[in-house]
Amino acid sequence: MAPPARRHATSLETISVTIPEAAVEFYENAIGSVCTTIGLFEANPEGTLWRVEGVKDTGHREDELAAALLLAELASGESATLERAPTEAEGWLARTYEAFPEQQVGRRFVVRGTHLPDQHDATRIVLTLDAGVAFGSGEHGSTRGCLRALELIAHRRPRRILDLGCGTGILAMAGAALLHQPVLAVDIEPWSVRVAARNAQRNGLAPLLTCRLGNGWNTPAIRRKAPFDLVFANILARPLCLMAKDLARNLVPGGTVILAGLLRSQVRMVLSAHRRQGLVLEHLLTEGDWATLVLRRPDRPRP
Repeated sequence: MAPPARRHATSLETISVTIPEAAVEFYENAIGSVCTTIGLFEANPEGTLWRVEGVKDTGHREDELAAALLLAELASGESATLERAPTEAEGWLARTYEAFPEQQVGRRFVVRGTHLPDQHDATRIVLTLDAGVAFGSGEHGSTRGCLRALELIAHRRPRRILDLGCGTGILAMAGAALLHQPVLAVDIEPWSVRVAARNAQRNGLAPLLTCRLGNGWNTPAIRRKAPFDLVFANILARPLCLMAKDLARNLVPGGTVILAGLLRSQVRMVLSAHRRQGLVLEHLLTEGDWATLVLRRPDRPRP
């Protein structure tokens, strides 16, 4: 999910916390709620500590940030010291461009920033994104895992597709471009919905993407189009667990779900929640410390 915020500010600051691996998702969510871009970096060679870093307008949304960090501390049980550093807007954007080269993902996709020259690639589907929107740009392990998973299940030719928590819309666009089917892209943040729609237009996929604001499975657009043959849910581990029952209910028999946004250490928890709803594991993919699950609803219910 992409964070809502203003972009290309004249005065920026980088905020960061260093926390144990188990607290990553809580602080990633907290910092991502107020920052225009976020990143995760290993803070020690053992991989037990991580730095969650974000860039935001200086002094912007401070009350929201404080509340989000407090919730992260209460939920994770880990207290973290917030560090700040001034960041020059032009310098940050240049570093962002430098850190976002063309990325080939799997066998079928290439992700390219708008700062790069257009190049036709007859062998891959090109997805063009704004390099200033770092989350959901194809560099994150969870996004890459979802694109690889899509390749694995493309032969099933799903027709009713949902991207739940669409962020920049990269997964919705990939599904539309590869499968030539319409995709419903939903996010809880207005900023994400606008970005996803703009990216769909930029990539010539606007006729196939319907971008809607919504809160999970209660979204009217989702209820109207359910059940689905394929669902992308690149969110966070605990929300995925809480939504497992609704997800299973909104999949057709034989339908597929691609789950991501979870660390490898959280696979067992997420998998157990969905197995209890009758879904079966087909593939487990990993990208660094991140995992992607491909689950399927059986054609027939279990006896």
